[in-house]
Amino acid sequence: MTHPSRMEQFARDAARRGRIMAGMAVRDREAALDIVQDSLLALVSRYADRPEAEWPALFHTVLYSRIMDWKRKQARRGRWMVWLRPDPEEPDHDPLQDVADSPEADPAVLLERADDFGRVQAALQELPLRQQQAFLLRAWEGHDTATTAQIMECGENSVKTHYARALAALRQRLSEPGDAP
Repeated sequence: MTHPSRMEQFARDAARRGRIMAGMAVRDREAALDIVQDSLLALVSRYADRPEAEWPALFHTVLYSRIMDWKRKQARRGRWMVWLRPDPEEPDHDPLQDVADSPEADPAVLLERADDFGRVQAALQELPLRQQQAFLLRAWEGHDTATTAQIMECGENSVKTHYARALAALRQRLSEPGDAP
């Protein structure tokens, strides 16, 4: 039996997390599987020769792009309504980025406090897409602000804003009594 190459192992690991991220973003299991498969194919075909340390950020960049492509396609088809439109009152710069996180903003603490994964997943799915992506890329995937901004194709201040808002929403939702879905 041959051992899998480093890229094959990375693809297996990334696929599991990617399916969850895409599933939360598009709320369609089959579409999420297609998006992840397309993202991995693009990664392998275009970036396999890049250093292994770059693969996570490259994969998430491609995944995010594929998610956004899918959402745009759905919007053009008229399947999704108001929740897809960006909030006109949400500027790129937000004063929340200047507020230091409290100790309870630690994502690990938030996740530990949750009763079960289903409740965490439900809370994450309630977040707007940009907040969801900022949280998952920063807290779950461990990317720094600059890398997350590059993946999301926005400024670092936007990442900080989306991340702070996601933390606030998750903190509130996960601190509510255990009315798990």
